[in-house]
Order: sequence, then structure tokens, then C-alpha cells
Amino acid sequence: MPEPLKIAIAGALGRMGQAVARLAASDPGLRVAARFDRPGAEADGLVGQDTALASADVVIDFTNPAASAQLATAAAARGGPALVIGSTGWDEAQLAPVEAAARKVAIVRAGNFSLGVNILMGLVEQAARLLPAEVYDVEVFEAHHRLKLDAPSGTALMLGEAAAEGRGVGLTQVMRRARDGITGERPVGEIGFSVMRAGGIVGEHSVVFASDEEILTLSHSGRDRGLFARGALAAARWVAGRPPGLYDMRDVLGFSKKG
Repeated sequence: MPEPLKIAIAGALGRMGQAVARLAASDPGLRVAARFDRPGAEADGLVGQDTALASADVVIDFTNPAASAQLATAAAARGGPALVIGSTGWDEAQLAPVEAAARKVAIVRAGNFSLGVNILMGLVEQAARLLPAEVYDVEVFEAHHRLKLDAPSGTALMLGEAAAEGRGVGLTQVMRRARDGITGERPVGEIGFSVMRAGGIVGEHSVVFASDEEILTLSHSGRDRGLFARGALAAARWVAGRPPGLYDMRDVLGFSKKG
């Protein structure tokens, strides 16, 4: 019987870190070799980042972009382990160290690890390609729990990017993150975003294509964080032993020919 895959969990005290640990503990093919959190965090069983990196085949990281970028740099400096990064709210400066690290180690980075969401992205791209911008307006709606820090969510931005790609434009050229006051007529081709933060909502995402005659809504509802943890563990199994590179869930699910 093969040795279990050794997993380290960054952000172990967070909601997603705990969900990953629970699910991994029930899988005989996985072993949680280390759990770590921000420097100074105290809890039974936590170790430092260096110890975690030395003891794992793959690190699963649901923290924040700054911490993830630092983790990627540290992993690259020692030549491993592979990383699965689920942090959201990135800017270009924070992405640069991850892209550099991917030249030395294999990294799966995704804004959402749900199979359903990744299928939804493909449907959104196809719909945007078929429904002309001159006729159909696009709105992306997302709702999450009150503790979420970034908005729009990484998943909402991915869905907006899928719509923009279907229409052959860059999202930054056509996106509107919010509306307030006298906004004037909606520009042709605009992709709008609406955000809700309330209660304990795990994740709700909808993409609306609206014309004068009809409305098409494509949507996904997350019911439990276990679905994201399950996807992250699938990504960990997939990325272990892969050559250096920056991958996403399309690669993990076989939608892409990369890797």
C-alpha cells in the first residue's frame, strides 16, 4: 500500500483550514503532517512555517495574498513542497512572487475549488460568446458571510473574466464594481458586479444575461465549506510530483491540456 500523501495546512485556525483538516483526517490516502498559522498564533499541534514546509509533500493554503506570496517564496527557495493556494483578493504586486515561485515549484492557485463553479465558468464563457453585448447586459451577483474580507469575491471576478473572455475583451476594460448616485445610462458591453455580505452565507454566485425580451440566469450555491476543502484536496493529490508551473482547477479537472 502506498504511503499517504503528507499535507501541511496553512491558516490552520481559519474556517477553511479547519475544514481541510477535518476532511483530510477521514481519508486514509492523506496524512496531515503539519498545521501552521500566522506567527504568534498559539494552539495545540501548531508548528512554524519552516517545519511545515520540511514535513509535507503539499501545502494547502487558505490565508491571504500577502501570506500566500511569502509562503510561495519560501517554498521556492527550498525547492518544495508543492502548493495549493486558495487565497483571494490579489493585486498584481502580490501575484508576482507566486508567478516567480512557480518556476521552481508546482502551484495550483484558484479563486474557487468547487467542481460546480468551474463548470459554471465554462457555461458563462459560452453564453457570453453566443449572446451579443449589444443586446444582452451582464451582471455578476455574489453573496458571502459577514466575515469575508474581499469584495467582489475571487469567484465573482473569475466569472466576470469568463464572460469577458467569451466576448473577446479584457475584464478591466468593461467591469463596473459598484453603482451609486446618478450613474447615467449603462454602457454597451459593461459587466457589472453586485455584492452582499450577511450572516453565515457560504457562497452564492449568479451571472445574469438580460435583454429587453428575456433574462438568462446561471447560478451556483455553496452549502458547506466541505465542497471547497474537497476540491483543494483533489488539487493536492493532482499537484504532488508535478513539474514546476502555475496551474489552476481547469488543469486539475482535465479541462486544460497544460500539465
